[in-house]
Amino acid sequence: MDARPLILDVDTGVDDALAILYAAASPEVDLLAVTCTNGNVPLDLVVRNTLAVLEAAGRDDVEVAAGATAPLIEAPKHGYEIHGPEGLGDASVPPPIAEVSTRPAVQLLIDEVTAHPGEILLVSTGPLTNVALALREDPSLLDLVASYTLMAGAFRGRGNTLPRSEANVWFDPEAAAEVLADVERQPLDPLPLAIGLDVTEDVVLRPADVDAICAPAPGSRLARLIRDAAAFYIAFETSTRPEVGGCFLHDPLAVAAAIDPSLVTTATCHVEIELEGRHTRGETVADFLEMWRHPLNVGYGLAQAPDNLRAALQVDESVFGSRFVERLRSLVEVCA
Repeated sequence: MDARPLILDVDTGVDDALAILYAAASPEVDLLAVTCTNGNVPLDLVVRNTLAVLEAAGRDDVEVAAGATAPLIEAPKHGYEIHGPEGLGDASVPPPIAEVSTRPAVQLLIDEVTAHPGEILLVSTGPLTNVALALREDPSLLDLVASYTLMAGAFRGRGNTLPRSEANVWFDPEAAAEVLADVERQPLDPLPLAIGLDVTEDVVLRPADVDAICAPAPGSRLARLIRDAAAFYIAFETSTRPEVGGCFLHDPLAVAAAIDPSLVTTATCHVEIELEGRHTRGETVADFLEMWRHPLNVGYGLAQAPDNLRAALQVDESVFGSRFVERLRSLVEVCA
């Protein structure tokens, strides 16, 4: 079977970098392009990090486009504490040789999806700002992709920014709300697949996994990048949650599930983005029970609410974990 074209929309911090490498190492897909948005670090660093990761992986042929410099309405927020001062933890990367695309991210998304209708796997591992802006230009965008997968949300448990809010949504809640509203205007088949903290916090990269990945060529450029970036991320997570023993593979799981949806089990539901709560801004409120049907709400509270997401609820951690280590290990070997 021919490799399917894949476009990533990223805010390259550590787990985005690992997601890019997973995509580059996956034979089922052809990494067509990467679009960049403000998020974990400012846009200029996101672009630099993305180019550097692709070059280390031997994929400087992949087009990289710059997108949104800020959320739709707020001032930018960043995640330096988690991803390091430049977004790649302790990794030091040389200035990239490749240059950023002359096409802005929104234009690239529209051009490529229109040129390959029904073919592209689109995956967002950062805030949804670029996708929201692209939908303003072309409301049919998501209807033209083969599938849309996003690392976003915390549907049944704790958040990782506010108590119930996940970072990619919290960075730009209005963008997430616009994207879901677009899905409701033109119901998609399949609905977008949201990989939230409910499942990403079940997949952990531990120091022994990093050693296994880097073993074929521990002194290579790619191995040093992976090891130094992951070390910072692991140190942060274990400083706040020692029982984890590693770092979470949030963004790589989204890419893996886009390639192989059987890795996760899902529930179809209606999701609203909380935009106003002081403690809940950015919360992904999932109505798994169709509460709009409840007698207390009929005529008084929730309106009839169409399904707009497939939320991941469980992951086959063993299969994904083994696959992640094997693929990145193979990439390190090839790039040695």
